[in-house]
Amino acid sequence: IFSIITPVCSTAEIDSVPFRMPGSLPAVCEAAWPKDVGIMAVEVYVPSQYVEQAELEEFDGVGAGKYTVGLGQARMGFCSDREDISSLCLTVVQRLMEHSGLSYQSVGRLEVGTETIIDKSKSTKTVLMQLFEESGNTDVDGVDTTNACYGGTAALFNAVNWVESSSWDGRYALVVAGDIAVYATGGARPTGGAGAVAMLVGPNAPLAFERGLRGTHMRHAYDFYKPDMVSEYPVVDGKLSIQCYLSALDRCYSIYRNKIHAQWQREGLDKRCSLADFGFMVFHSPYCKLVQKSLARLMLNDFLCHPSPDTESGPFSGLEAFRDVKIEDTYFDRDVEKAFMKASSEAFENKTKASLLISNQNGNMYTPSVYGCLASVLAQHTPQQLAGQRIGVFSYGSGFAATLYSIKVTQDATPGSSLDKLVSSLCDLQARLDSRKKVSPDVFAQNMKLREETHHLANYIPQGSVEELFPGTWYLTRVDEKHRRQYARRSVSDDRPLEAGLLTSSNAAEVCFSNWYLFHMILMYFHNN
Repeated sequence: IFSIITPVCSTAEIDSVPFRMPGSLPAVCEAAWPKDVGIMAVEVYVPSQYVEQAELEEFDGVGAGKYTVGLGQARMGFCSDREDISSLCLTVVQRLMEHSGLSYQSVGRLEVGTETIIDKSKSTKTVLMQLFEESGNTDVDGVDTTNACYGGTAALFNAVNWVESSSWDGRYALVVAGDIAVYATGGARPTGGAGAVAMLVGPNAPLAFERGLRGTHMRHAYDFYKPDMVSEYPVVDGKLSIQCYLSALDRCYSIYRNKIHAQWQREGLDKRCSLADFGFMVFHSPYCKLVQKSLARLMLNDFLCHPSPDTESGPFSGLEAFRDVKIEDTYFDRDVEKAFMKASSEAFENKTKASLLISNQNGNMYTPSVYGCLASVLAQHTPQQLAGQRIGVFSYGSGFAATLYSIKVTQDATPGSSLDKLVSSLCDLQARLDSRKKVSPDVFAQNMKLREETHHLANYIPQGSVEELFPGTWYLTRVDEKHRRQYARRSVSDDRPLEAGLLTSSNAAEVCFSNWYLFHMILMYFHNN
C-alpha cells in the first residue's frame, strides 16, 4: 500500500534530511500541509453466523414481511459469548494490517468509536495495543470515542484532523468502528447486528475528505440510550428516534448545502446544490427501509428549497400538491413519504441501493453501519465507475449527534492505483457474507439468552464454539475473578491448530519495513510544494 504515496520533494531535499527515529520530522517538513487527507484502506469484519429474517418472522409470530419488507432486512449477523467488542476490534485491525502489508510502527494514532462498553474506565484502544507489542511501538495517540452510532464518525474526524494538524508526525492514523447491537425480545430485536470496520487514514488518499464541507447538528434527546450498566440492551423510543434521525438529516443537509454554495461562489460558480451533485449517497442504516426514506427526504428538501421547481417533467413531476408543506410536519406524513419515495426511486437505485449490501445481509452494526455502507459501494463498483465521484455520507447517533459530509474519489483509476487497490481489497465482500453459517431462530434466541445471562460475569469461561468462528478471528477465552479478559486468535489456516496467544507481524516484515519507512514518512509531508 505504500506504493500509492507520491514522491513530491526533490532528491536534494531527501538527501539533506538526516536519519531520524519514527515520529521525528525535519524542520523543512513542518510548514507543509498534507493534501487529500482521507481513507486509504478499509477492512470489514462480520460475525460467522446469521439468522434469516423471514424465519425469524415465523419464529416471533409476526406477519410475513414485517422484517423483510417493512424493515428491508434479509439476514442478521450475531455473536456468541465468544466475541465481545475487544475481540471484534482485534480481528478487524489485525486483518487490515496483514492485508495492507503495513508495520505497526507506521501507525501514529489509533482511535476506536464504539458504544459497546465492557469497562467504564479501560478503553478498547488500550486492548488493541497488544497488537503493537512486538513492534515496540507505544507512541500511538488516541483512545475511545462514544456517542451511540456516531462514535466511529467522531473518531474518523479526529484522525483526519490529526493528520492535518501540527501534531502529525508523518505516520498513518487508524480508525476502528465496532459494536454488538442486541435488543431484548420484541419488535426491536430484528434491527440488531454486529461487526467492525477499520479504516487507514493518511494524505494522498483515494477517498479524500472535502475540506470545509461538513454539516453537523446536535441536540439533547432520549430517543435511544443505555442507562442500565449491567445490561447490553438499550432503552428505545422508536417513534422519537425516527423523528430525531430525519430532523437531523434535514438540518445537516441544509448546513452542508449552504457551505458548498458559499464555496462555489468563492470559485465563481453560481449553482444550487442538490442530490444531482452526489454520485453516491450513503447513510447510517438502522434498517434498510429507513435509508430509502432518507434519500426521499433529501429530494423533499431539494423540492421545497427550489425557487421554481418543474412539476410538469423531471424528478419533481406530479409533486405540485406538496409545494406548501412544512418540512417539520412531514416526519410521519404517509402521503409525502409515498410520493417522494416514488419520485426518488431512480436516484435510490443509482446512488444508494448498492450501499445496503452489508446492512441488508448483516443488520445494524451501530458505529460501523455507515462505513459498512461505504464499503458496500466500493465493493460493487469498478474503479472507473467510482473515479471522480462525490460520495455523500450521513452519520447519526442517538442522543443525538449527526453530520453530513462528503468524500471525493480520486480521478486515478488506473491498474495498480490506490483506488484500484482499495476496490480490489473489498471485491470479495459478497463472498464473505455468503460464507457465513445460517442458524435457526431457536439457536439465535439461545445465544441471545446466554449473552444476557452471562454479560459482565466474572470468573467465566465462554461456552460458544471456537470452531464456528472464521479463521483468523480473535475470541474471548476467559474472564477471570477480577473481570480481566483474555483473548486468543483462531488460526488463519483451517488445517492448523488453534493459537493460544498473540499473533503479530512477522519479524521479516518488521526488518523490511525499517529499511524504507522513514524515507516514506518524510515524503508524505511533501505534496504539491
